[in-house]
Formats: sequence, C-alpha cells, structure tokens
Amino acid sequence: MPAMPLPVTLAIEGAAPVSGLWQAPADASAALVLAHGAGAGMTHRAMAGLADGLAARGIATLRFQFPYMERGAARPDPPAIAHAAVRAAVGEAAARAPHLPLFAGGRSFGGRMTSQAQAIRPLPGVRGLVFFAFPLHPAGKPSDARAEHLADVALPMLFVQGDRDALADLALLRALVDRLGPRATLELVADADHAFHVRARSGRRDPEVLAAILDRAAGWMAAATPAPSRTPPA
Repeated sequence: MPAMPLPVTLAIEGAAPVSGLWQAPADASAALVLAHGAGAGMTHRAMAGLADGLAARGIATLRFQFPYMERGAARPDPPAIAHAAVRAAVGEAAARAPHLPLFAGGRSFGGRMTSQAQAIRPLPGVRGLVFFAFPLHPAGKPSDARAEHLADVALPMLFVQGDRDALADLALLRALVDRLGPRATLELVADADHAFHVRARSGRRDPEVLAAILDRAAGWMAAATPAPSRTPPA
C-alpha cells in the first residue's frame, strides 16, 4: 500500500491559499515537489500515479494546486503567481521533511514554472530539478525559446521525455541538453507521447512504461544525493 496523501494548505504571496497533498513513505530517502500540468490538477490520475509510484520507491512528494486550478479557471496564472506557488510548496516540503534531500519539478507546465522560478532566484534547499515531459514549445511550432532560462539554472536537471512528444521536438531537445552540459540528463521513453502513452505496437503497456520512468527518476535523485560522510574510527 502506498503512503496515504495528507492534505495541506499553502499560503501564496499575491494570491489566495491553495491546497496540496503531502505523501511520505516511512522509509523516504528524498522529497520531490511535484507541480501539475496546465490542463489537470494535482489529483489527476497521472499525478496520483507519479506520487504513488514514487512513494513506493522511497520518495516523498508534495503535490499542490496552482491558484488558477484551485479557482477552477481555465487560463494559467501569470508567471509571477505560478513561481510564488512553487516557492510556497518548496518551503512547505522543506519544513515537513528537513532531513530529506529536496528536489522540485513536475509535469509539463509545472516543471517549466519550477525551472523559471529557480532561474530567477534559487529555490532554497533544492538539489535538482525533475521534468516529466518538459514543454519545449506548443504543438506544431518547434522552438526552444521556452527553455532559454535553463541556461541560468545551475542545478542538475533530469528530462524524462517521450520520443513522440509533440511539445518537444527531439532534435531541439537533444541540442538543448547538449548545451546544458553535465547539468542535464535526458531519459528518452521510446514511442511515448506527451502523456507517456505508448502505442500497442510498441509491445509495451503504459503501466510498464510508468514503472520504468519512476525507477529512473528515483535512481537519478538517489545518485544526485551525496552519501553521508563517515568519520573513521579513532
């Protein structure tokens, strides 16, 4: 049984409070602030699947609503409000688990808002960013302009991306990761689209793909966390 999510409330600078879900297994080895995509909130099955799967792998998560989603609005918040929500969530996760290595990121839009916030001013205590389907550009309009701010992110970054993602031209994405150098790791998911759905002819099923994604994300966070130093016996 995965750890049960606990409801939390986040105070957002410049906006009304929003709800969140803190999900921490007893054996947690790290914590990830997990922001939702533009069209579906923190309780969507894709977000719940990520949180449940990460909990099963020893990763605590804090999901949260962006203010527009909390209000039931269709249009995402201005970036400053979205960034403030990310910062509030990071602060909440750090307060709830101060002993755990802290990471941040999320699905699509949520991952991009997290990286923008980090580029403007470092998120306190965050050791790395995890992107599930980074939205490099709108569908049918290849460009890497949405990723220009990543040059100002000094943290390690993991890009988990389907190679059929209509929001991330593969050539542009590979070139971006090359430019970012050792800070960036690209994990391509064969035959997966923006939602990490794979076609039947791939010979795999979506749950199998999700399990592999979660294994990779949990492993990357473990590798990005330095082992505790040990004092040799006198």
